[in-house]
Amino acid sequence: MTKKSFKSGFVALIGAPNAGKSTILNNILGQKISITSRRPQTTRHRILGIKTTEASQVVYVDTPGMHLGGKRALNKYLNKTADTSLMGVDVIVWVKDDMQWDAIDISILEKLKNEGAPVVLAINKIDKVADKESLLPFIQKISLEHDFQSIIPISALTGKQLGEFEQLLLTLLPEGELMFPEDQVTDSSERFMATEIIREKLIRRLGQEIPHSLSISIDQYKVEEKITRIHAVIWVERDGQKNIVIGDKGVGLKEVGTQARLDIEKMLESKVYLNLWVKVKKNWSDNERELISLGYRGIE
Repeated sequence: MTKKSFKSGFVALIGAPNAGKSTILNNILGQKISITSRRPQTTRHRILGIKTTEASQVVYVDTPGMHLGGKRALNKYLNKTADTSLMGVDVIVWVKDDMQWDAIDISILEKLKNEGAPVVLAINKIDKVADKESLLPFIQKISLEHDFQSIIPISALTGKQLGEFEQLLLTLLPEGELMFPEDQVTDSSERFMATEIIREKLIRRLGQEIPHSLSISIDQYKVEEKITRIHAVIWVERDGQKNIVIGDKGVGLKEVGTQARLDIEKMLESKVYLNLWVKVKKNWSDNERELISLGYRGIE
């Protein structure tokens, strides 16, 4: 597969929180690699999704949403992770899900001015745009803000124009060779993916505030002949949050555990025993040492 015409390279997906970067990645790969929810800042880590065909290998880098105003250690980590994910990529895709121009867009644009890679602007969620005729004037207006390689409207949810989007990226990638095995779709470990699945189920079940105070760690991950045994801890910051996660008579925690177990079984193609505990770690999201202990790297 190392032919002269073979294309390979890294494509960074950046943008504001909840713009649909993870949905784009999952749709292109045809399977869930990055967790999703309607809550902003769902993605907390740099996630690689790898798509290999006979003619190309595209490594997509899903990143946390870039945001302003967050002064806590976790917010700083998320922004730093997004920034460093731009280093060494071949193409940058700015995913924008509205037709507004605000402070976060100005901030992202300033970052892009210092990058040497070509930038594609993907206007996502066009399926939700009621007045389709407003797209062209917006594209013309925003094209004046930066020397974009291309601007393309897409819908990650419905898949509209994702094929054209992928073909566009291939024209921008260099000729190269395989960087990962043909059958590899991510560099994330199954252990890490299990923690993300648990966190996704919690985020989708809980309200607006608690998801940002949640983190998951694995105490035990044991692969046996017929079953994988996972003991995980759900960390929160306050006793009141612990009660909300557990729910009345433990119903909330049981529902999350069942939903997570089913998804983990699907991922592993194996039976899973999942045991969840909820513990309090005071203000972990604003403590760099605690963040590191919970697996948030790159903030030292």
